[in-house]
Amino acid sequence: MQVIVHRDPQHLAGAAAARIADTVNASRGAFKLGMAGGSTPIGAYQELSELRVDWDRVEAYMSDERWVPLDHPDCNGHQASLELLAHVGATFHRPQWAPWLTAADSAAHYEATLRTLHPDGRSDLVLLGMGDDGHTASLFPGTAAMEAPPTRWFVNNFVPKLDAERLTTTIPFLRAAHRLMFLVAGEGKAAALRQVLEPRDGESLLPAARVLNGDAEVTWMIDERAASELTQTDTVTA
Repeated sequence: MQVIVHRDPQHLAGAAAARIADTVNASRGAFKLGMAGGSTPIGAYQELSELRVDWDRVEAYMSDERWVPLDHPDCNGHQASLELLAHVGATFHRPQWAPWLTAADSAAHYEATLRTLHPDGRSDLVLLGMGDDGHTASLFPGTAAMEAPPTRWFVNNFVPKLDAERLTTTIPFLRAAHRLMFLVAGEGKAAALRQVLEPRDGESLLPAARVLNGDAEVTWMIDERAASELTQTDTVTA
């Protein structure tokens, strides 16, 4: 695991975009790229749209989604499309929404899409954010998706504190990826990040920590404010 500390969100976004571009361009064949929602990843997408990337080989998909219409401002896929994917040659896969669909039906259909994209069960790179409660993708503490069985890759997940349905990749799917890249910025994330990377006796294991114990090569790209409570983690200053 590598933890890289950047001066601020802007420098983080630029560095993340460059690393994503380099990773795609150094690969061969189809490249499966999991996209995240949230303000920090969106900044990276804006930077990435300006870089030369072999997009024709990229199969991009959303690693989680909100249960809202596809053109809704809160829709993660809508944001990713506006900032990046509508402007490049990647193929973009998104969960479907319709008034007659249930979130469970949409998740099951999208899981079939993910299985077609990943015949070996492993994504090349999944981008992830983290909330101030330690959630990542739409894996929130205490929700049913946290205990999804290994056979499930994508599920619907009701989040009581938001009174909202979400769709999300599962812990087993994320753990199996070749690479995970967390993008985390802001002082509001500092306490959760410390708990994920430097857990103390008696503390609960937050969702972001649960995805670390797999086969994926994990990189954290964080800013100085998010890193402000870390005291024991080996970090690299960018």
